[in-house]
Amino acid sequence: MPNWSIYLTPGVFEHELGLFCLGAGEQTHGARPAPERALGCHALVWLKEGHGHLLHGPDRQLYEVRAPALLTLFPGVLHGYRPATRWRQAWTLFSGSATDALTALGQLDVSQPVRQYSDPRPLDRAFTRLLRISGQHNPVQLTGALYDLIGEAGTTTGDGVAAQLADLACTPMSVQDYASALGLTVRELRDAVRRTTGSTPQELILSTRLSYAKVLLAEEDLSVAAVARRVGYDDPAYFSRLFATRVGISPVAFRRSGSLSGPISSL
Repeated sequence: MPNWSIYLTPGVFEHELGLFCLGAGEQTHGARPAPERALGCHALVWLKEGHGHLLHGPDRQLYEVRAPALLTLFPGVLHGYRPATRWRQAWTLFSGSATDALTALGQLDVSQPVRQYSDPRPLDRAFTRLLRISGQHNPVQLTGALYDLIGEAGTTTGDGVAAQLADLACTPMSVQDYASALGLTVRELRDAVRRTTGSTPQELILSTRLSYAKVLLAEEDLSVAAVARRVGYDDPAYFSRLFATRVGISPVAFRRSGSLSGPISSL
């Protein structure tokens, strides 16, 4: 793998996209320590070959690194490489206002500077795509590739929990019962949902119920009371109030205006 790099200067519109690439490349490091430093932006480093340690954080903690592995570096956080063998790596630098939301969602986690993957191929493909697009002068495609890469980077073994909880959401149960049904403790359920969605199990259940209610209102000829029961609420009045509070309009109003197959109000 030849060493190469590209550094980008985003314009006004790239900044308005909320996420933009500042650089990308591929490098080979020899088996010697690299200088310690702190970046002014975020970085993802995909280690393709080699092993050693990453020095990370103000306490200079050492994390074992063995390819394939992803290193996540945060702005202002000290880091340094300690390769025990030759390192082959791909990297990208990025920034933007969206990084705050991505951090809150757990996609960028300063407590996990090193991640391993049971199947590294999706992440490797995402990095390859970003590297290919980085020199094509197409900021929208590059931002899309960067989002894809961060999404793959944030994938962990427990990420299926949120989807499993969503499948159960319209069955009325307590959070304890949901956790038991998934073979988890309440804390494990909360942690898994937070890593994937950045929210709580209760919020995921509510948003899933409301999303399904919208489908039923828009596409089925059901009464509001029947819709309420289908999504887990025995009290249609409570459901209507909850729907109006969260969606901004009543279930009946949504049925009139929220469906592509229904009547469209004039602009």
